[in-house]
Amino acid sequence: MSRSSHIGFGLAALTLLVGFHSISQAQGYPAILTGADLQRVVPSSFYFEGQAGPTQMRNSAAARLAVKSFVIAALVDTSGYSSDVRGRYEGFLITDTPIKLGSTDLGTGAYGFGFSSDGKVNIYDVGGKQILSTESTKDEGLKGARPLMMTKAADGVRLYRGKSYVSVALK
Repeated sequence: MSRSSHIGFGLAALTLLVGFHSISQAQGYPAILTGADLQRVVPSSFYFEGQAGPTQMRNSAAARLAVKSFVIAALVDTSGYSSDVRGRYEGFLITDTPIKLGSTDLGTGAYGFGFSSDGKVNIYDVGGKQILSTESTKDEGLKGARPLMMTKAADGVRLYRGKSYVSVALK
């Protein structure tokens, strides 16, 4: 193969990569799920530290980050949990692909989470062991804050707990 053929092949490959990126952007990712799409992906309960708590469906959210990449979060009724567990665990986060949660990498899995009063989002494995903590941001300009929601953002999506949020993006 000649040098000009190699350059031509490289340009063709680059054009395809740019085209695929444009297609994924044109398909509208990330997309916040609503209605029947949301109910289809959110589990009705979540296991954490030896107990299963029912999902608060009114306080659930999910986003499709790419064709087969979802992030699902919901608050859980923790009234049956001990006060120690209720004090740090509010809900669950499920991701079927590695993500960045704030500035921290989080692998595929199902996790418990809690937004703390000191401006952190704490992530726990289902056994209750804390596996990461990352900074949350307060959005004082947010109108109509709900207990839990997701919105689109320039860098992916934002997972809100009230007016505090953490960014979620594909890794």
